[in-house]
Amino acid sequence: MSKVVIKSFDELEKLIGSDLGISDYHEFTQEQINLFADATLDHQWIHTDVEKAKEGPFGSTIAHGYLTLSILPHLWNQIVDVQNLKMQVNYGIEKLKFNAPVLVNNKVRLHAKVNNAVNLRGVCRANIGIKLEIEGSRKPAYEGEIVFLYHFNA
Repeated sequence: MSKVVIKSFDELEKLIGSDLGISDYHEFTQEQINLFADATLDHQWIHTDVEKAKEGPFGSTIAHGYLTLSILPHLWNQIVDVQNLKMQVNYGIEKLKFNAPVLVNNKVRLHAKVNNAVNLRGVCRANIGIKLEIEGSRKPAYEGEIVFLYHFNA
């Protein structure tokens, strides 16, 4: 799938309500989960203790919810190529709900849609609907809305 290219506020505004596409799948390995646990000091057994997690509610370890969020920029950049920028700011997350755990070795992909775009005196605020789909599951890992600020060149 080719990326959607956006070079201006006007181009982004025309995409309001549009489905932008779906990223490639990303697999969460135990190594990645362990590295995230080290970085965040969150070593709860459900994430890092493979043997104990086999007896837990999911039958295996699961990725941290915030780990699944942290790959958003990587997956977003597979869907959209925003060009002609002075700067981009990750401004916020709205209406986020975790729906299902991501088990170790699950594959996920991002589905994105433009919910809104507003020109705030030369700075564009883009509200992007997101859904992190789990391969083989009808329930997404999470759904919500991320907010970017785009400072396009004139």
